[in-house]
Amino acid sequence: MINDKDIIETLEELETFLRLIETGALGLDNVAGVALATNNANGRPFVAVLDDSQQLVLGRWVSQDVYENGKDMVRYGTKKPH
Repeated sequence: MINDKDIIETLEELETFLRLIETGALGLDNVAGVALATNNANGRPFVAVLDDSQQLVLGRWVSQDVYENGKDMVRYGTKKPH
């Protein structure tokens, strides 16, 4: 499910969203991963929260800037390197 009104516009907003997922603060069940993807119908980028069957549990639209520059954050998590 993707809500059109919830667009992640900045890398800081992406980091906050990922931390909510990592800590379980959104109360989602069976979360196995997070990915950046594009909608097949219109090419619009979004961040996808996936279950262990790789089915969409939750999605948020992201800006093009976040899609292009947030890949490492999604791939490696929000923990800062030492």
